Amino acid sequence: WDVKCVQWHPRSSVICSGSKDNLVKLWDPRTGGCLSTLYGHKNTVTKVAWNDNGNWLLTSSRDQLIKLYDIRAMKELCSLKGHHKEVTSIAWHPVYETVFASGGMDGTLIYWNIGPKGSEEPSAKIPYAHDMAIWDMKWHPAGHLLATGSNDRQTKFWARNRPGTKQGLDDDGLDAYDGVGGGDNAEILHAEMELGNHVGIVIGRRGATIIAMQRQTKTKMHVDQIRRVLQIEGTARQIETVKKRVGALLERVSSENEERGPMG
Repeated sequence: WDVKCVQWHPRSSVICSGSKDNLVKLWDPRTGGCLSTLYGHKNTVTKVAWNDNGNWLLTSSRDQLIKLYDIRAMKELCSLKGHHKEVTSIAWHPVYETVFASGGMDGTLIYWNIGPKGSEEPSAKIPYAHDMAIWDMKWHPAGHLLATGSNDRQTKFWARNRPGTKQGLDDDGLDAYDGVGGGDNAEILHAEMELGNHVGIVIGRRGATIIAMQRQTKTKMHVDQIRRVLQIEGTARQIETVKKRVGALLERVSSENEERGPMG
């Protein structure tokens, strides 16, 4: 079966692997032998991650679950449910050993705090952190920033809100550095952007592209297919962000068409 992920133990000569047969295995690289097998998941294991304490192992899977094991007793400590699609990335916090983040196939970003003073429920959840799957994430060594990379061709940086501020997402504890908020009292404006022959590109299949962009930018958008323009309602900063993203999308499509050249 395909091996999907591997990671060295932080201090011991042990390798952990996750594979398409739903299994997590621990290996001795000196002999090539399997030391132990964990059978907790019911679908492909997508990621494995050792905690720096060397005792805890995180595993994620296409079964939408994240499992925490104590390797000293080969015991499952908890099974975490928060994602509604397969879990595609996980990363332990470099300073606080009970904290980690996870990303999903649908672009959801979740922040967890487990352990004696933590909970098996998400500490913070951002449903539309990215338009598509979050393939990888890494914490800054100091632990104050989280970088996420996605199939939507974007890398984003996330941080906790500063104490006393209301900036960021209303219901979540993380604030995106490339966020598009404009403040509660910001004036709502209306703007238009010409789309030319790329109306279908902006709408996307079954409206997926424009819906995702509205959720991310917190704007109201409508495509006038007769006039071939995109109508945008939001703050000045939100409108500017939408225009930049749509412009980048159209530029990418145009460059791809030029590379293909004329047909026939």
